[in-house]
Formats: sequence, structure tokens, C-alpha cells
Amino acid sequence: MLWVKAFHIIFVASWFAGLFYLPRIFVNLAMVAPGSVAERDRLLLMARKLLRFTTLLAVPALALGLWLWLGYGIGRGPASQGNGWMHAKLAVVLLVIGYHHACAGLLRKLADGSCRKSHVWFRWFNEAPVLLLLAAVILVVVKPF
Repeated sequence: MLWVKAFHIIFVASWFAGLFYLPRIFVNLAMVAPGSVAERDRLLLMARKLLRFTTLLAVPALALGLWLWLGYGIGRGPASQGNGWMHAKLAVVLLVIGYHHACAGLLRKLADGSCRKSHVWFRWFNEAPVLLLLAAVILVVVKPF
């Protein structure tokens, strides 16, 4: 079980690294001057590759998490038995998946030129995975309920 936990943590950390950096590329894309085609194309290529790689990291992170939860029974049982933290963590995981999906949608809009969000909006959007990771770690380590 410790090997599964270790690899789960490694893949989650790697997945989040991608989710931290991808919106930073979006900030730069939102700031590209009109007519800077080469810069825009380079940033779009970087974003596409990072999204693909981040998605590949998410799959084993989620699979190993499911293995820990269903295979080893970590956090299973009713919330009344002190497993409420797992219910909350699963909600956080769903939010992270939603954020990942939102990044993919924003990249499509940035690529086709239909995204009208400002670099300031993307700077705020970039803070969400930090808060989600903070919540997940506190729930797993502290198990507040």
C-alpha cells in the first residue's frame, strides 16, 4: 500500500504542477500584442503540449487514488465514523477535474480567438488550483471531520 500511496502523491504533485503553469501560459497569451503571430503560435504550442502531458499525469493520479480508496478501503465508510474528510476530498477531486476541463475549454477558445478574458482574469483563475491543493492536503493530513 505504501508504494501505491507514494506513486499517487508523485502523480498528483505532477498533475498540479501542470495545472499551476498552464494558466500562466494563458496569462501570456492574453497579453500577446496584436500581430505577434509567432509569439502567439509558440505559446499555443506550449499550452497544448502541457495540457496533453498534464492530462496523462491525471490518469494514474486518479487511478491510484481509486485503488487506495476502493482497494485498500482508505476513507471508506459513513461520515459518522470519522470518514467525512474523504467525502470532502472527493468533492475537491471533482473540482480539480472540472478545473482541468475548464483549462482545456479555455485553450480551445484562446486558439480560435474567441476568448475575451483579460490577463488579470487569468491571473485570478491561476489561483484556484493552489486553493484546491491546500484543501486536499489539509483534508488528507488533518482529517478534520
